[in-house]
Parts: sequence; structure tokens; C-alpha cells
Amino acid sequence: MTTPTVPSPREHELLATAAREFATAGFEHASLNAVIRTCGMSKSSFYHRFDSKQALFDRVVDEAAAALAHELAAPDPAALAGPDFWPRLEAFVTHAVAALAKPAWYADLGKLFYLPDVSAERSAAMRRLLAGVDGWVQAVLKAGRSCGAVRDDLPASLQAELAFAMLQAMDRWSVAHMDDMKPAQRHRMASAQLGTLRRLLAP
Repeated sequence: MTTPTVPSPREHELLATAAREFATAGFEHASLNAVIRTCGMSKSSFYHRFDSKQALFDRVVDEAAAALAHELAAPDPAALAGPDFWPRLEAFVTHAVAALAKPAWYADLGKLFYLPDVSAERSAAMRRLLAGVDGWVQAVLKAGRSCGAVRDDLPASLQAELAFAMLQAMDRWSVAHMDDMKPAQRHRMASAQLGTLRRLLAP
């Protein structure tokens, strides 16, 4: 996994401010003037870095995704193969829930991902993020099938589509309700969601 670049303090402030603005107002209604004003920047300085709102949004998504991936440290799919396939996934989910509970500027990534006025067709950063997650899920399923922990009575491509669709539905719901749940509830929900996925995929 590539270690994300560490933004300078000024870049960090800009990314965090923009992430909050997009997550709160949505893409269309997000105010670049508000971001610039909060960061104490001049418009010329801002537009020297970004030529559009879309460019700023994509940079926020790319940097947030890299920072979050580094924090989550998702396991190498090939290393999951074996009799402990599902317990290892459970351990990763437990770690991920704890990591996501930490205050961090990239915590709004989930909200950005499901903004109603942004799509993968519109955002190159979203396409990159989707492709990366989809590739990891496919590799995990391949590892699970190789050791008998994941059923193999469906074509691998269909199974991957089903799993990815279910994960997206769970993630969308979790993002919408995360602020309403206490830490213990978040852990129980994540465990229940993994259990649901296991019932779909296990032999």
C-alpha cells in the first residue's frame, strides 16, 4: 500500500475545510468563497492551485481516500486465504470501525461519496476510488473461493457484483445513520452486516 503524501498545514486546512463544505452543502451548493474565506486565502492563491470546484472536489476525494486507506490498512487479499478467512475479515472490520471513530479530516469521505449531486461519471476521483475498492473485493472473493470459505456455485464475476452491491448498500446506510449510533452500536451493526454478507457468500 502506498503511503499517502502528508499535506502541508495550509493544504491540510484547505482539504479539511473543503471536505466539510462539500459534505454539508453538497457539490452544487458548496461555496468556494466560503472555503477560501475560512482558510484566509486570496482567490488568486486558490485558483493557482485549482482551476475549478470539480478539481478541488477530486483532490479532496483522492487525498481523503489515500489517508483513510493508510489508516485502515486493509489486509492483502491473498493473505486471507485459509481456515481463518472469516475471522480475519471480522478482525479487519473491528479495526476499521475503531479507526473510523477517530476524529480526522477525512471522516467526511463517506458523505462525499453519496452526495446526490455527484456521480462516478462526473468525478474521476470517484471512479478511481470505486475501481480500487471493487478490485480489492474481487481479490478477497478469489482468496475465499480458493480456500473453500466462499461458495463457488456462481460465476466469480456475478458473485463479485452481488457482493459489491450489498457492500455499497450497507455503506450508504451506515454513512446516513453513523452519527445516530454510539460506538458499541456501530460495532454491533458492522458485525451484523458482515454476518449478512457471510450468509450470502459462505458455502
